[in-house]
Amino acid sequence: MMKLLSEIQHRRSAKEFSPEEVDESSLNRILDAGRLAPSAKNRQPWRFIVIQDSEKREAIKNASYGDERFSQAPVAIAACTTNIGYRMPNGELSYPIDLSFAVSFMMLQAEHENLGTSVITTYQEEKIKNLLNIPYSMKIVMILLLGHKCNETDPNVRLPKNRVVAYDHW
Repeated sequence: MMKLLSEIQHRRSAKEFSPEEVDESSLNRILDAGRLAPSAKNRQPWRFIVIQDSEKREAIKNASYGDERFSQAPVAIAACTTNIGYRMPNGELSYPIDLSFAVSFMMLQAEHENLGTSVITTYQEEKIKNLLNIPYSMKIVMILLLGHKCNETDPNVRLPKNRVVAYDHW
């Protein structure tokens, strides 16, 4: 348990990636972590499209307002939902939560594999859907960039626990 907490404490969003390739066995473990994540009613409403082709990543970079990390990271994973309309009993859409769990699990496994990640949510979805042949009824929720970290970043300042945790009342 402490090992996982340590990995959570040390995880940072990668600002840069080295050109070194990601080992296929590491990539498979990362994808399994996403596949095994919890989802509302175990619907598993996801498809993960792994983009390793540099030309496709460059086209996605262009549809992502020129984010240079697409040129650096050897792997991009489009996290897509297959069920955009399902609402949980509390009325909230499930897919943003479900896909956030899946990508978070992948990020933690990547940290365990000593790899860096960055979550990208700023992109022109229709352009990327066309590039990847994603059906009209599906949605790209986020893109996870994956690769070897380059230039570790300083730790993020986190609020102290007493500012974000309450017991039994607000």
